[in-house]
Amino acid sequence: QVQLVESGGGLVQAGGSLRLSCAASRSAFSINVMGWYRQAPGKQRELVARITSGGTTNYGDSVKGRFTISRDNAKNTVYLQMNSLKPEDTAVYYCNAVTITQVTWGQGTQVTVSS
Repeated sequence: QVQLVESGGGLVQAGGSLRLSCAASRSAFSINVMGWYRQAPGKQRELVARITSGGTTNYGDSVKGRFTISRDNAKNTVYLQMNSLKPEDTAVYYCNAVTITQVTWGQGTQVTVSS
């Protein structure tokens, strides 16, 4: 069973940057897709970005051009570089891992962007 540990959240001013990390407890080569989702208060959880084991990426429309997802399979870790942050990016960010047998979520990390 995959376990995920997220880090890197925090408080930042609008226009600033943060990098989130998500470390998996098993080889990333066995994980088909890793990604980041977020949920703001009163809103549904939404896709931020995801990356396949082959390196194909998808982004939510609201973060295209500002966020970059990357994956280090040797370290079993996925990263989310967030630039030009906006107050509307404030949310709990969750790491996600999909294998052929299960979907796993991290515990979430808070990102708060002040105006």
